[in-house]
Amino acid sequence: MQPLLSRRGYLRLSLGATASLCVPRWLDPELHARESATAGRSLILLWMNGGPSHLDTWDPKPGHPHGGEFAAIDTNVAGIQISEHLPQLAKQMHHLAVVRSMTSKEGSHERGRYLLQSGYLPMPGTQHPALGSILSAERGQPDQAIPNFVSISLPSIGAGLLGMEHAAFHLPNSESPPPNTALPGHVRGQRFQRRLRMLSSLERGFINTRRGKEATAHQDVYQQSIRMMRAKELAAFDVSQEKPQVRDAYGRTPFGQGCLLARRLIENGVKCVQVSLNGWDTHARNFPLTRNRMEILDPAYATLVQELDERGLLDSTLVLCLGEFGRTPKINPLGGRDHWPKTWSATLAGAGIRGGQVVGKTSPDGTQVSARPVSVPDLFVTCCQALRIDADKQHLTPAGRPIRTVDATGTPVAELIP
Repeated sequence: MQPLLSRRGYLRLSLGATASLCVPRWLDPELHARESATAGRSLILLWMNGGPSHLDTWDPKPGHPHGGEFAAIDTNVAGIQISEHLPQLAKQMHHLAVVRSMTSKEGSHERGRYLLQSGYLPMPGTQHPALGSILSAERGQPDQAIPNFVSISLPSIGAGLLGMEHAAFHLPNSESPPPNTALPGHVRGQRFQRRLRMLSSLERGFINTRRGKEATAHQDVYQQSIRMMRAKELAAFDVSQEKPQVRDAYGRTPFGQGCLLARRLIENGVKCVQVSLNGWDTHARNFPLTRNRMEILDPAYATLVQELDERGLLDSTLVLCLGEFGRTPKINPLGGRDHWPKTWSATLAGAGIRGGQVVGKTSPDGTQVSARPVSVPDLFVTCCQALRIDADKQHLTPAGRPIRTVDATGTPVAELIP
């Protein structure tokens, strides 16, 4: 079950409340001191919500009746072809690894989304954490002024048993700063301090009457909100500071600007950024809809990888692009493709991943994995290796049951990790 009030909810409420306290940025400047933004490994998850067709994107089948309307084009790696509507990504293929043999058994959007963001199927009584929450817990900076995990456009599945402090901060609009962070001009020094003392008194009373982790987490989120309002790093959320030509390169779309924002946040110490591109659930009119999605994805993803490389961040940042499943190779009477978890594709780049290769193979009609099947736990173990996270580490559920970071059935995809 999701908590009644998410971390995003707490942050919004507390930012709204503390905005009236007016926390000037010149107070407590020592809060600005922190470790290098590029220390350790980071993750950018490009979430293709709805499930894209592998045949129309990363695993084209030109000439086959299932292949559809799109042509295949060469990439800058000999022997690898992808959809004609991904021309900029074709030029970045030397950085990308395409896993064409992903396979699972979950064809429900909700359950598939949970599976592909946590590595586990839903389990009664247990809320598994998202991969970004795991990275926040294992590699995040507890005293960082801005959140360790940010989800842009759509929310993440949640932090589950790791606690609210590792949940994603949800930013609905990539081109708008976090709400309630503006400082009212009528509140200054002593007045702020009085309001802060009053808030602290109310919080102590709240904790005394509602003991437990949720009560202290409530106070922690308030304190984080205050740090966030003071932080110079808050400017990282403002993509308008970028040059117009850079913004144009990513694409003037919410997803394109979200990918630009992801780069800015990673540069400022955020450990995981999830950027969602909705609209891949193409049960009808698959080809015009999928073409439109690829025209948004292509410049954003390609420019993100290029800029991470140029700025020396690609070696420490894993970029993972996938949805909850694939779509049927056979085209339905509405010109659409339906849910198909048996075969689909995912791509990875950075953080030591061997780029310029294809892992696995599907049958000529795209319906079956014909070589090197890769399960979701296999993918998650591999991501953990790239991110330097212990996949075998155990966490306790509220009932005291141990749960591994990654399902024990997973084995690393050796082709991807040097």
